[in-house]
Amino acid sequence: MKKNDFSAAIKALKEGQPIIYPTDTLYALGADIYNETAVKKVFDIKRRPYSIPLPVAVSSIKAIETIAFMNDTARKVIEMFLPGTVTIILKKKPSVPAIITGGFDTIAIRIPHHPIALKLLSIFGPLTVTSANIHQKKTQGLIKDILQQLETSIPVCLHDGRKEGTASTIVDLSMKKPRVVREGSISEKELLDVISHG
Repeated sequence: MKKNDFSAAIKALKEGQPIIYPTDTLYALGADIYNETAVKKVFDIKRRPYSIPLPVAVSSIKAIETIAFMNDTARKVIEMFLPGTVTIILKKKPSVPAIITGGFDTIAIRIPHHPIALKLLSIFGPLTVTSANIHQKKTQGLIKDILQQLETSIPVCLHDGRKEGTASTIVDLSMKKPRVVREGSISEKELLDVISHG
């Protein structure tokens, strides 16, 4: 297996191609969030309705602030859990294309705790981090099985063996009262404890 080619991945992303990259949970389909054609490709490959927002991955708190409006609760959660398996929902900044957020004024963001993902994101910038699967089907653990399920060729795939983590926990911090939207590897109790005591 040839070593992961970051320059090929960056080049593909700049040209509006989606790539597959590993995160701390599962393999993700990544595309430049500011390139609407690239984002459409992600929806189409996954056969995902355009009305369902795509989560976004970034490499740092600073990067979150370029795409979303930060608040104190979010800072607490980020300090405690990120990089890691928590996805936070915040109000989006106007620069983020509506196609990413399904037309909503909020955006789901996480910082994956994975060296390949972090390197890619720190070089390129924000990417979609939706699981590399057909909508509502199980995400396969190996890239060859993912490609078979997607029935499409993805020009660049960054490999990291088998990935079969639990999906991230999603918490909506865009309103006064935080709300856990999906419980994943971090429990609702753990999250809400940090928020209420921080």
